[in-house]
Amino acid sequence: MKRSELLELIGEGENIHCEFKRKFSTTEKISREMIAFANTKGGFILFGVDDNKEIIGVESEKSESELIKEAALNYCEPPLEFKIEYIDMNGKEVVVVEIPESDKKPHRLQDFLSEFDINKAVVTIRVNDKSIQAGKGMVRILKAQTSDLQLKKYSIGLVEKIVFDYLTKNVTITVKTLSSLANISERRASRTLVKLVRANLLMIHIKDNGKEFFTGIV
Repeated sequence: MKRSELLELIGEGENIHCEFKRKFSTTEKISREMIAFANTKGGFILFGVDDNKEIIGVESEKSESELIKEAALNYCEPPLEFKIEYIDMNGKEVVVVEIPESDKKPHRLQDFLSEFDINKAVVTIRVNDKSIQAGKGMVRILKAQTSDLQLKKYSIGLVEKIVFDYLTKNVTITVKTLSSLANISERRASRTLVKLVRANLLMIHIKDNGKEFFTGIV
């Protein structure tokens, strides 16, 4: 990355593709950030840049580098791909970590379980300029995308009709709302809405607090 490209990135501020860090905080926190980028559309973490876009630099690029590698390889499951660059900005060193969008979604915080457990896994994603924990619906969609699972003979039944009838009068629907309307478990309601997303009949949205809701395709 050129200095001009870094300045442009900083000028755009934090967003879905970019996060600023004054310094390496804790391995778990940085792992959550890296996982979020890998599970979404990829992006950059800039170490040595304050939230107000001020370039302050890092004290030791070697130390930061080792901690970043530790986070990506040992605290993320599966381990993440990443690229590190060091850019001198008028005597202040900025560490640029690029995390590409992964084809092994969903990545989770290392839990040392032999198999993925949706009830225990900590899976993060990027929403606007934040990294948040994904809900079960989003996790299921990430798994389906990676596995390239195809919906076979998926038909519209009574529960699906309830969803579409509700959305003719309301902008959004949630798992809890569908569970109540159709008198079914929230687990079944979640799976129904996720299948409709996979069938390109609904869209899933995530609020900054991690809450999921669904809308019709515009």
